[in-house]
Amino acid sequence: MKFLQNPTSAKRRYGLLKALTLGFFLLASVMPTVLANESEKSTTFNSTTTLQTILTSSHRSAANSDRDKYRHPVQTLEFFGLRSNMTVVELWPGSGWYTEIIAPFLASKGQLIVTNFASSTSKPALAFQQKLADDPKIFGKVKVVEINPPNELTLAPENSVDMVVTFRNIHNWVKAGYADQVYAAAYKALKPGGIMGVEEHRAKPGISLQESIKTGYMSEDGVIAAVEKAGFKLVGKSEINANSKDTKDYPGGVWTLPPVLSQGQKDRQRFLTIGESDRMTLKFVKPKAP
Repeated sequence: MKFLQNPTSAKRRYGLLKALTLGFFLLASVMPTVLANESEKSTTFNSTTTLQTILTSSHRSAANSDRDKYRHPVQTLEFFGLRSNMTVVELWPGSGWYTEIIAPFLASKGQLIVTNFASSTSKPALAFQQKLADDPKIFGKVKVVEINPPNELTLAPENSVDMVVTFRNIHNWVKAGYADQVYAAAYKALKPGGIMGVEEHRAKPGISLQESIKTGYMSEDGVIAAVEKAGFKLVGKSEINANSKDTKDYPGGVWTLPPVLSQGQKDRQRFLTIGESDRMTLKFVKPKAP
């Protein structure tokens, strides 16, 4: 038996198919805009933005995010006492790993000041400056102070900032011979009661200064003594960035470990398993006047 197709039913099916097809194309045409808007939202920060929110923001690369497990940025900055309404100086920001976390956190109510080398033609300094220029939504309010140590080290007007932070830089200052001048500049810029937060590669006890310069690992007692000599007082230590797997006895010093991996493919998996260096995390205060 042959069944005849109902003309009305066929028209309805055709109309439904046409509507679905049109809907599909309309959806496809608006999706890029929707996704772009969502991306826009992910890089919009305000007074309610938390450090944890910033860690998952799309402005951070996968490579930088992957280092969170070694660097514990939220816990470290909270230990230092970072608040969103502070004026903060970040010393020697390098490629800006911490800058991309601190800058949006302070953008609404605070101020981030970063150092860069005056009239520098070095690739790292130029790359950092370009990083700031390329993303004004994240870094547009960041103030760059040009320095030329040891002679030009004015970070901010005297007694004007709430916090100074530095991450894995002290070994470089010691090697260059101007660590004391940096501590003095930080002390001068900070308000009485202001905080200096320090993270640095930690050596085995008893290491000589020459060995520290060679390996990049600094004596914790030595760092504390040098910073306190500038007038600061130690008010806290944290093991947030400790790494008991770090044996500190590598042929290439601390640069043997990630992220540098100076030995190339030699024992690479071993060093990746160890992770980044064992680090001291110290909190100092500029005492208030009696």
